[in-house]
Amino acid sequence: MACMAVELARKKARLEDGAGSSSNVVSFNQQNFEQLQQDCLQNGSLFCDPTFPASWDSLGYNELGRNSSKAIGVEWKRPTELCSDPQFIVDGAKRTDICQGELGDCWLLAAIASLTLDHQILNRVVPPGQSFTSQYAGIFHFQLWQFGEWVDVVVDDRLPSRDGRLMFVHSEEGAEFWSALLEKAYAKLNGSYESLNGGSSIEGFEDFTGGIAESYDLQEAPPFLFNIMRKALRLGSLLGCSINISNSRETEAITPQKLVKGHAYSITAVEQVHHLGSPVELVRIRNPWGQVEWSGAWSDNSPEWTGVQPEERSRLDRPADDGEFWMSYRDFLQQFSHLDICNLTPDTLSSDHLHRWSYSEFEGVWRVGSTAGGCRNYSATFCSNPQFLIRLQNVDDDPHDGEDGCTVLIGLIQKDGRRERRFGRELNTIGFSVYQSEENQTSHRGRSNVRLGPDVLLRSAPAVRSRTFINLREVCDRFKLPPGDFVIVPSTFEPHRRGSFILRVFTEKHAHSRSEPEPEHAHSRSEPEPQPEPEYAHSRSESDPEPEHGTLCSSTVPQADGSSTVGLLEFHTLWNKIQRYLGIFKNHDSDDSGSMSSHEMRAALAEAGFQVNSAVIQEIVGRYADSSFSIDFDCFIGCLIRLEMLFSESKLQKNNSNSEKKNTLITR
Repeated sequence: MACMAVELARKKARLEDGAGSSSNVVSFNQQNFEQLQQDCLQNGSLFCDPTFPASWDSLGYNELGRNSSKAIGVEWKRPTELCSDPQFIVDGAKRTDICQGELGDCWLLAAIASLTLDHQILNRVVPPGQSFTSQYAGIFHFQLWQFGEWVDVVVDDRLPSRDGRLMFVHSEEGAEFWSALLEKAYAKLNGSYESLNGGSSIEGFEDFTGGIAESYDLQEAPPFLFNIMRKALRLGSLLGCSINISNSRETEAITPQKLVKGHAYSITAVEQVHHLGSPVELVRIRNPWGQVEWSGAWSDNSPEWTGVQPEERSRLDRPADDGEFWMSYRDFLQQFSHLDICNLTPDTLSSDHLHRWSYSEFEGVWRVGSTAGGCRNYSATFCSNPQFLIRLQNVDDDPHDGEDGCTVLIGLIQKDGRRERRFGRELNTIGFSVYQSEENQTSHRGRSNVRLGPDVLLRSAPAVRSRTFINLREVCDRFKLPPGDFVIVPSTFEPHRRGSFILRVFTEKHAHSRSEPEPEHAHSRSEPEPQPEPEYAHSRSESDPEPEHGTLCSSTVPQADGSSTVGLLEFHTLWNKIQRYLGIFKNHDSDDSGSMSSHEMRAALAEAGFQVNSAVIQEIVGRYADSSFSIDFDCFIGCLIRLEMLFSESKLQKNNSNSEKKNTLITR
């Protein structure tokens, strides 16, 4: 357990230091841009990135692998070798800077195009001041969000080319390189260029903002979507919409009413106006081209504006061919196909005029044999999944549907899917369930670290759950819940599927959250009840010997006199304890095989009086389970006695610490 304790301590220290936040980014691969740039300038050399070299490995592993026909004739060239006057950005970033090449990453290009609509976010992802003249050393850097933290990704400017032209993303003019270098940074983050094939623009949206994204099919728009959009804009969220195409020939085709198919629009405002005394809901939309505007009702200079009071009209209507236009919400639902809302974390927003989401984030692991329990269809293992608690105390202000409640956005992201493609590993099928933790249950009353068991998870319906289990990077859903305590159970669809994940929860009002119950030991009334520090339950060293069968008395049981023998009184205590533990073991040995499934270990420990979190369970299973993830009685006994010793040591160390503090105060 020593390695786990070190890792937990490292993560805790990083959190306390704010590492990975938007104001304290982490250097990807421990490469510091400023230091590397300075070293190259002093040496008079151009940077060559050893962690993402100009080689086949960086290009791909299958379709772009060493022996692929698509990789024939590839040369890695710097922009200075491709044109006489390369530029990083000219006159600001524009959509014409982003032209797709031979890679199937149009989803990423749509997300990059969205960056050109918001200069604050663009400057965050593409730090300004980079060029091919001043301080040029063949090195550039970009800041991206990746699974819970912001990272600064360094790249050299050697780009894949063929016949003197860039193979992948390029600018229309061919002399602007910020988009090609950003694509390279994203490829490095995910292991190779080929790993970028196929995806959703929402994935790029999130990695450029750190936000959590929702998608809506406008043909099946939920009630009160207009109010959801209005509140999202108030919270600083980014909204985008598009019109579906049926084939590639329709890409950027212009409809009779001047809307562009297969094109990313941004939504900049939603308002309600009074037209001839009746309320009308309007949506303001921007075409990033800066031209080609909607020509239907409520467009610039349309007759509908004459029925609006002059004060309202002057506030909203600015007729100009600038790519921005109004249309009615009803026409919006009919003309557009898809709406994306990217809700930003509080630290991303800089304006003091915006409201902010309350935000919680958890990291977890599905480990085979301990916490990879699968969905509720698999009742034997479902309860072993990780659990995360949120406490909703205050209802929303101005609820979008007029009903009191707490709006909650829950997003479950599985990590490293693109990076692991080269090893033949596909994305897991993932989802989540949310259960209400009833405070009035007798067994739960007065306890803040409750972990739900089979009595709730298997006998009660979840309060809400993800719409589906699906093999995407993220599953995200919006819910309205009453105030109370809720437990989120993320899982893969099938059990025994390993993976790591990030769970994010956005709420309109502050919500208390907790990942797992802290380790504790509930003794019987005749024994004192220790209150251990969590780390002591994790403190077993990997160098400690395995418990040897048949030697429990001499190796794992503490003797009162410090000797290696057991007295009659001690033997009586030990015998009663073993009999009790034998009863617990039999309760969980459902097939009388002499062993129990490792997934039963947490419930068995709870029955014995030990509440442990997923991290501890994973270490216990790794040490005491066999290759088929079964635990026999000898190992079960060894584990319980070892835990008792750890908790006793924890209490002793805590008491000594308190005594030292008391003596220090008396001395002073």
